Amino acid sequence: MLFLRIYRSPLTALPGPKFTIFSGLWLMYKEFTRQRRKWLHQLHLQYGPVVRIAPNEVSFASWDALKEIYISGGTGYDKTSFYDLFDNLDEKNMFTTLDKMTHATRKKRFVDRYNKSTVMQPDLVSVVRENAGLFIAKCTESNSADIYVNLHCYSIDCISHHLFHPYGFHSLTDESDIPKMEEITFYDALVEHYLQYYFPKLMALKARIIRPKDRQHGPIASHVLNLVRGGPETDSSAVLHKLKNHKESPDDLYIASECMDHLLAGTDTAGDTLCMLMYHLSLPSSYPTQQKLHEELINSPIDTFDDLPYLDAVLKEALRCWNPAPMSLPRRVPSDGRTIAGVFIPGDTIVSCQSYTLHRLDTEVFPNPDEFIPERWLHDDDHTARNQLMFAFGAGGRMCIGKHLATLEMKVLLQEVYTHYRTKVADDMTACMDLDDQAISSRPKGQKCLLQFEKYSD
Repeated sequence: MLFLRIYRSPLTALPGPKFTIFSGLWLMYKEFTRQRRKWLHQLHLQYGPVVRIAPNEVSFASWDALKEIYISGGTGYDKTSFYDLFDNLDEKNMFTTLDKMTHATRKKRFVDRYNKSTVMQPDLVSVVRENAGLFIAKCTESNSADIYVNLHCYSIDCISHHLFHPYGFHSLTDESDIPKMEEITFYDALVEHYLQYYFPKLMALKARIIRPKDRQHGPIASHVLNLVRGGPETDSSAVLHKLKNHKESPDDLYIASECMDHLLAGTDTAGDTLCMLMYHLSLPSSYPTQQKLHEELINSPIDTFDDLPYLDAVLKEALRCWNPAPMSLPRRVPSDGRTIAGVFIPGDTIVSCQSYTLHRLDTEVFPNPDEFIPERWLHDDDHTARNQLMFAFGAGGRMCIGKHLATLEMKVLLQEVYTHYRTKVADDMTACMDLDDQAISSRPKGQKCLLQFEKYSD
């Protein structure tokens, strides 16, 4: 009977390896061995924009599919239990809520703190610029600098200011805050996450025997919970202030979970993208790009950083090539089924797109997709198609709420660095810069990037 049910499923007729009709074990193997992203991309190159990857899971890579899954009805389909992995303190936050109604309610509590009009206020821009200056000072103390560490110090200092001002971190100048950055940045959760996803009862039993050593029970969690429960009053501009003084009086664990989610995501998003971009700009093959960026910056007023076409193109291309969350974002098809990209998909099927493939599969929209070409974003042809397939921050009502803050941090830092300095890869730089996948994000595999900063002569 099981064989007949599977064989009669509409998914059987979809493109994909035959064995995925009957088993998801190969997908599981690829996930545990950090190969899911690459395997799915190869399948799309072989089979096209619709691929069955397990008996109850389909991967898509087209604008029509993206629009249906993530934007239809405003927020697309509900999330799957996969997102339970990202609860903090065993408590839901906006990112991990599965249904759209609960998500909308939680988002309303603080969305104004991440609107572009708020993020671009002079006080916040000034703090971000000050941190960018501290980053440069740190990187120019010696002949070469590990920008992977320094960029994550920069990003955690910026996001923690936004969350907790005046009680944010100062890891660029205060060594006592560096362990907080390291706890977030160097933690490897991939195997643990997939064990929890596939074997929750086993992991629950393990947790009863051995105290978990993860970010839910570490110093960061304790620090945030202390700020929420008994810490001094934060500035009225801080996200924490907004949550603690909301009319619905959310409980402390929820507020702490929310703040932790913003802190973790805000540190990695800007830090990893900037690291990959600055490394690439520092390669000899990218010197002309770096020079072109420098020329635009020195000929533009400092407060025009958000209106500079080449800076914008460089950052967009970096997010296309090295999006810090290039993995699949799974959703569950509503119970009565839906037609996605011309294909009927039964209810409760897991469907997703991954930005890594959306940013590469259609070579008419993205010619030479594996090459870093900022100029592609300056062309008028296919402008709409490029922006539709740009999935670096997700899409629809559940797209990344921190998009504007992350963009501010990245543009200001690039402006401060490449107005005054040229960068080169240090002679002793040997760390691997290939993408290393986590459950939903990726980072440079070697987690080290040595660059030299050479100041332009006045």
